[in-house]
Amino acid sequence: MRPIVRKISLPALSVLSSLGWLIAALPAGAQTPPPAAASPAAPAADKHAPDHPAGAPANGGKISADTIDPEKESRIVAVVNGDVISAQDVDNRRRLFALSSGLPITREVLDRLTPQVVRELIDERLRLQEVQRRKIAVTNKDIAETIANLEKRNNMPPGTLARRLASDGAEIHTLYDQTRVQLGWSRVLREQIGVADRVTQQDVDEQLRMIKAETGQMEYHVAEIFLPIDEPARAADTQRFAETVIQQLRSGAPFAVVAAQFSQSQTALQGGDLGWVRPNQLESPVAHLVTEMPVGAISNPVPVAGGLSIVTLLAKRQIGNDPATLLKIRQVFLKFSTPLDPQNPTQQQHDMLLRAKDISTNVRSCDAMAAADKAAGNPPRPDPLEVRLESVNPPELRTLLGKLSENKPSEPLVTQEGIMVVIVCAREERNLGMPSKEEIANQLSSQRIELISRQMMRDLHRHASIDQRVGGV
Repeated sequence: MRPIVRKISLPALSVLSSLGWLIAALPAGAQTPPPAAASPAAPAADKHAPDHPAGAPANGGKISADTIDPEKESRIVAVVNGDVISAQDVDNRRRLFALSSGLPITREVLDRLTPQVVRELIDERLRLQEVQRRKIAVTNKDIAETIANLEKRNNMPPGTLARRLASDGAEIHTLYDQTRVQLGWSRVLREQIGVADRVTQQDVDEQLRMIKAETGQMEYHVAEIFLPIDEPARAADTQRFAETVIQQLRSGAPFAVVAAQFSQSQTALQGGDLGWVRPNQLESPVAHLVTEMPVGAISNPVPVAGGLSIVTLLAKRQIGNDPATLLKIRQVFLKFSTPLDPQNPTQQQHDMLLRAKDISTNVRSCDAMAAADKAAGNPPRPDPLEVRLESVNPPELRTLLGKLSENKPSEPLVTQEGIMVVIVCAREERNLGMPSKEEIANQLSSQRIELISRQMMRDLHRHASIDQRVGGV
C-alpha cells in the first residue's frame, strides 16, 4: 500500500499532522466560550470521582479513632476542621503542577513547591467543606467538560492531561478532585450572591455608556494568576512560588493550565482569562503594567490587594475598533485506531481516507456535515462552532478557511489522530470593539463574584480549626 499522504493534496500537512482535533480547539469569536465536548478524561472521572456533592478527595478523611493509624500520624500534613490533608495529597498536587508546567520532578523542586501547595490544599478543603455543607453536587460530566475545555484552550487533543499524568506516574484523581472543588465553589458563590449584588439592566447601560465615551482609547485582553497572602509570615513563600511559576511560564508552560491549577481567583476555571478590560477596571499596579508590556509578555509578581498577581497580555485594541471575520463551521473527524505512520498506513487509516474523500465530494450543507459527523460516532454538536478567522493558527489553516466557500467542504486534512473535513456554514464581518450587553453583564457579575469569594475565604479561615504540622511531607 502506498503512503496515505500521497493519495491527496494536503495544505500544510507537516503542521496539521501534529495538531489533532485542531478545529475543536480554535478560539471562538466575540469572547464566546468554546462548547463543551466529551473527553477521554471522562471514564477516568467516573472511576475516581463518583457523582456526589463534591465529596472528600480520595486521600482525605475525617479524623476518628477508627481512621487514624498512630504509626502514620507523622504523614499528616494538616487537619482542617477534622479533615486530613496527607503527605500523599501534597505530593500528588506537587507532581501535577510540575508535570503541567515542565518542571523536573526532583526533590529540590518538589520541596520548593510544598509551602504553596499545602496552603492551596487547606483553602481547597475549606471550600470543599462549604460545598458539602450546602449539598451542591458536581457531576462527572461537569468535570470532563471543564477539563476538555482547558485542553481546547491549549490546543491539546482530548485526554492529553489524563494521559500525561498517567504516563508520568501522577495520581489522575488529583486533577478531578481539584476541578470538582473549583466547580462546586463557583456554584456556592452564585448561590451566595444576593439581590443587592446582582447586575441590573441599569448597571449594564451605565457601563455601556462609559465604554462608548472612551471609544478610540485602548483596552487590553488580560489573563491573571492570583496568589493570595492572608498572613504576612507567608509572604516570602508566596513570592518564591510566584517566581517559580513565572520562570516556567516564560519557558513555555501553558498559562491557562497553570492558572487553572494555582490561581485562587474565580477566573481560574477560564484559564485566568479576564477578558477585555480597560485600565480603570484593574488595580493600579496592574493597570500601569499592562499599558506598557508587549503582547505575550509575562509580568513579574505584582503586589495587589490580598496577594500577588501574575499577568499576561493576550492582545490590545482600540475600544470600538476591532474588525473581525467570524466563521461558523462544522467538521467531521474520522478517528484512527492507532497514530498515523505516513509511510506505513494501516488498512483502517486507508478506509478512513476514502470515507473522508467521499464526504468532501458529496456533502453540500452544514446539516449534511452534522449528520456525517454523527455517523462517524462523534458526540453531537447542536450548533456550529464560531471561530474568529484572524485568531486561527497555524497560518496555513487560517488561509484555507479564509478561501473556503460557504457550504463547500475542504479537502481531507490528515492529522496523526485522524482525518478532518471542514465546512464553512456562514461568514460575517463584525466589529468586536464594542461588547454586547450580555458580555458586559457577565464581566460585571464576575467582578462581584470575585469580591464575594475573597470575603468568604477570609470568613472561612477566621472560623476554621486548622492544625498545620511540620515535617509531614
